[in-house]
Amino acid sequence: MNRQEIIIKTESFVQDTLQGSEAGHDWSHIERVVRNARTIAAGEKADPFVIELAALLHDIADSKFHNGNEELGPERSERFLKGLDLPSELVDHVVNIVRNVSFKNELDPSKEDRFDSIELQVLKDADRLDAMGAIGVARAFHYGGYKNRALYDSSIKPVEKQSKEQYKTSKAPTINHFYEKLLLLKDKMNTQTGRKMAEERHAFMESFLDHFYREWEGR
Repeated sequence: MNRQEIIIKTESFVQDTLQGSEAGHDWSHIERVVRNARTIAAGEKADPFVIELAALLHDIADSKFHNGNEELGPERSERFLKGLDLPSELVDHVVNIVRNVSFKNELDPSKEDRFDSIELQVLKDADRLDAMGAIGVARAFHYGGYKNRALYDSSIKPVEKQSKEQYKTSKAPTINHFYEKLLLLKDKMNTQTGRKMAEERHAFMESFLDHFYREWEGR
């Protein structure tokens, strides 16, 4: 198979696997992350094939929908890619990206020697951009509704510098998620293009929160 045929097979596999997924982590999310990744990769010396495969597979089994199992996604990705008879170095690289792309992994201080590559940095930025801006706001509240969480509760304060376990088990109101993750993403971008794209999306979220609080108070 040539690269285009491999991409098409991967797209089909991911679409089939994610049927019926929560709307913030469905095939549309994958498509947006792929487009973000292409935009960012254009300005980086990175392997576009690795980035495309990793972007397609990065949420093939998000741990929060699989009882916290963080190895299911990498395992599914590896099994699928090996089934395509791809070089082991390519498979290992893509699987390591899938294993390390999540924001929550950076909250674990025990992983100081974690895997890194420019392709991982591109995908991190691409995925995080989809958690920001108008789409980020929509995704946050959709997931909050999916988990039956309150919109906002002034008595429940955001947790600064959460641990990985606190992040994974949080049941806080959706507004808290902005302070515990979404507003932190701008300063965690890895690439120049990612940082530039994040600026406008970050500003949108700040404006949204300002409007939210004024409307909450009847102003």
